[in-house]
Amino acid sequence: MGRRRRAVAIVVVICLGFVGILGVTGFVLFNRPHADPLTKADAIIVLGGENDGRVQYGLRLAEQGYAETVVLSNSYSEYGADAVVYRRACASSTATVTVICFRPDPFTTRGEAMYVTQLAKQRNWTHVIVVSWNFHMVRARYIFHQCFDGSVTMRPVPRTYDYSPWKWATVYAYQYSALIKALVLGCDAG
Repeated sequence: MGRRRRAVAIVVVICLGFVGILGVTGFVLFNRPHADPLTKADAIIVLGGENDGRVQYGLRLAEQGYAETVVLSNSYSEYGADAVVYRRACASSTATVTVICFRPDPFTTRGEAMYVTQLAKQRNWTHVIVVSWNFHMVRARYIFHQCFDGSVTMRPVPRTYDYSPWKWATVYAYQYSALIKALVLGCDAG
């Protein structure tokens, strides 16, 4: 085998090893469950994302007595079925459950955590339950711990993810890059 072929083979092996490490680490970070046990909290925070049952899950947790306030992040366009579900949920306050809706600024998990931190200071909250995708749990937990001084309970939307390998690769890539961004930006309001 010539030097050139050997060098190419070494580069290929190194690249495959790197991809393998990212894949295994991604599986542990983004596929395995990262749910905390449910305990009563001051508020349930439903992060923006797909209309995948997260809003209903957050409201159901409140109805079960885990919190008296549900905070819904708006990540939906103004029109369409998702917007209708969101608006209906925003109008669903009852005698025992208050629903607060907001649009984060910046329009990111960091923006959501910053808003919740401000709200928590105004309302003297010390414990929140955060609802999002299972693959978002690690990053959302990290960001909320950067921003919020209180206790955070992470709960994934109870659903399955029947994604193709390509879709998982894009999810991993996005979550890795967004986690790096969170490490760099921190939680400063600027």
